[in-house]
Amino acid sequence: MPDLTPDAWTCPLPLRDYPHVVLGHGGGGRLSADLVEHLFLPAFRNAALAPLGDAAVLPPASGRLAFTTDSYVVRPLFFPGGCVGDLAVNGTVNDLAVSGATPLYLSAGFILEEGLPFADLGRIVTRMAAAARGAGVTVVCGDTKVVDRGHGDGCYITTAGVGVVPDGVNVGVHRAQPGDAVVVSGAVGNHGMAVLSVRAGLEFETQIASDSAPLSGLVAAMLAACPDLRAMRDPTRGGLAATLNEIATRSGVGIEIDETAVPVDDEVRAACDLLGLDPLLVANEGKLVAVVPPDSANRLLTVMRRHPLGTRAAVIGTITDQHPKVVVARTAVGGRRVVPIPLGEQLPRIC
Repeated sequence: MPDLTPDAWTCPLPLRDYPHVVLGHGGGGRLSADLVEHLFLPAFRNAALAPLGDAAVLPPASGRLAFTTDSYVVRPLFFPGGCVGDLAVNGTVNDLAVSGATPLYLSAGFILEEGLPFADLGRIVTRMAAAARGAGVTVVCGDTKVVDRGHGDGCYITTAGVGVVPDGVNVGVHRAQPGDAVVVSGAVGNHGMAVLSVRAGLEFETQIASDSAPLSGLVAAMLAACPDLRAMRDPTRGGLAATLNEIATRSGVGIEIDETAVPVDDEVRAACDLLGLDPLLVANEGKLVAVVPPDSANRLLTVMRRHPLGTRAAVIGTITDQHPKVVVARTAVGGRRVVPIPLGEQLPRIC
């Protein structure tokens, strides 16, 4: 991986004279061209990107195309376990993966604030490129704009992704059926609590790290073992609660979960208790929820637990024809409570 900090750039003046982003870097002139040539191209270099045309020209794909887009406005830009750059790759890759697609290509749009240190931008781009390689995707096009100081909070990134859905794969949140098992791939709440801990200057006995990771490899293994998977979803904003409610609503079914079966790391649970937060509503960036026919649940768990991102996979509940469009949790003390869809974000600006 090349060193993308300004001290390592070989570009001519005037770019090296600027330790921080200035408005001219988004103006389409010499500063913009040098930024692309000496920062973005070395990080993302590939045949589709190299011509720097107005659009990337890609080879034909065999299969149904999946296309998604998302924007990332996380604050702070760097947090335990990740940064806005790798988050922007992993989040879009995961949206494709849980749709049953093999992720292939990404675009990247950067909104930079005047005054952002180039050292920080170099770190963001370096980690973003590493994440793309790790996920097996190629960044084939992009854009950069610069906004006035005080109007951008450092760096916002919008990524769009394209993937291919193999023949025979058909997953969707509208396909859950009574009797199906509900599976989660691992412990929930880590990402939101990791971001909050550094934003608020909180110190816990053990550092909480984001779970940001690309799920495409795990999903490929799951689909190979259980092509009859009904639905998958990554529980980001709104956490597990929002995802389960979406499945229940879109499929017109009820969902019952066992709260004690939901994996939650001890430090995350303790932090949530301290702050009065519900782990089921805290965002994740490297977890998924799957709905699978009951006779395939054990096979799916076995496959998931063999993958590094699924070692703590667990069946947490079932789909029911009772209380349609409502999610109900059995609590540790034997009671039952409705798990509502959140009205908004408990923790804004976490992705």
